[in-house]
Amino acid sequence: MDTVMDRTEIVLWVRHADGRWSARTVWVVVLDGEAYVRSAFGRRSAWYRRARRGAEVEVEVAGVRLSARLRPVENPALVLRVSDAYRVKYGLNWPGPVESMNAPEAAAATMRLTDVGEVAQLPA
Repeated sequence: MDTVMDRTEIVLWVRHADGRWSARTVWVVVLDGEAYVRSAFGRRSAWYRRARRGAEVEVEVAGVRLSARLRPVENPALVLRVSDAYRVKYGLNWPGPVESMNAPEAAAATMRLTDVGEVAQLPA
């Protein structure tokens, strides 16, 4: 089975306060065995704001949804390393979008994807 670590993109599911789920396709990079994502729209992104408030998060990989957690990355040196990882992984094929993903606003929304766990229920 594919894992988060093997993917170019994952689908990030975030639960709303009213119980609905919304999905957003995001790029994922891996450093030292840890997966990282960031919002292209920075801290103003709705999914980012919900995740920061502790909303439930799931990731979908190869059609399977798994529970997960997102933790903010506040170490500036690690944020720079994540930016470098985005440049290496995506820069050749998508240089414009990579520069947007590495802009200060997006870089400020860097999150570590942790506790990827048990299979969650797919919506009907």
